[in-house]
Amino acid sequence: MRLRAVNCILFIIAIGLQMLGSSCVNAKKFAYFNDVADTAMAVPANISDPVIQKNDLLSIAVTSVSSEATEIFNLPNLPVAPTVPLNNSLQQAVGYLVHEDGYIKFPMLGKIHAAGRGKRELEMYISKQLVERKLLSDPIVNVRFLNFRITVLGEVARPGVINVSGERISLLEAIGQAGDLTIYGKRDNVALIREEAGARRNVHRLNLNSSALLQSPYFYLKSNDVIYVEPGNVKLASATRGQQLLPSILSAVSIVVVVVSAIIRN
Repeated sequence: MRLRAVNCILFIIAIGLQMLGSSCVNAKKFAYFNDVADTAMAVPANISDPVIQKNDLLSIAVTSVSSEATEIFNLPNLPVAPTVPLNNSLQQAVGYLVHEDGYIKFPMLGKIHAAGRGKRELEMYISKQLVERKLLSDPIVNVRFLNFRITVLGEVARPGVINVSGERISLLEAIGQAGDLTIYGKRDNVALIREEAGARRNVHRLNLNSSALLQSPYFYLKSNDVIYVEPGNVKLASATRGQQLLPSILSAVSIVVVVVSAIIRN
């Protein structure tokens, strides 16, 4: 009799697992660029120079034939240990901060408008000013972002903020660093949120299944871009069905336990 009861329990468990499994729809992992065969594509030539925005933190390195004369311009790039550590911080932030008015404070040149300018444009402007004011001879100016970052959210394995050291990252690289999309992510409707013109945020929809992305102007990301991968209908439907079936499964299991207990007692 007990063996019969055990077999009954195993049978009920199998049915419960089957019902639970049926509540989740199997979704295959869609392939990227499934509309392209072996081919060669030209890289877009109009990759714009990164535009400096308010609150950006810049490294501006100046070199010339006289290392002593350039030392004053490079001091903000060096870490400074505070006399009294605050919040367990060992050093202050380095670099030139672009203030809310769009300006940076540069030694000897005073306030320079940086927001809205490209890196190369700012490099050329500072170099020209140094020469015209006879501060340096043949200076070389190199501007870099110290806060180039991308945020990836939604249906990815590791959502979060990605700090970019090379100042150039593609959408695919960002998704790769986030652990790739889950099987539930919508690959044909990825949202790219970008702040443009300093006061406007635009949303661009990108299709990872289409080869057109490889030549899209949004293939390469900009600092402070946000990527959001929406959950597909498969995940939403599976979650809804699971919630609907769970009470029924629990009720059925309770009934089975009562029946099995009665059988064992007999």
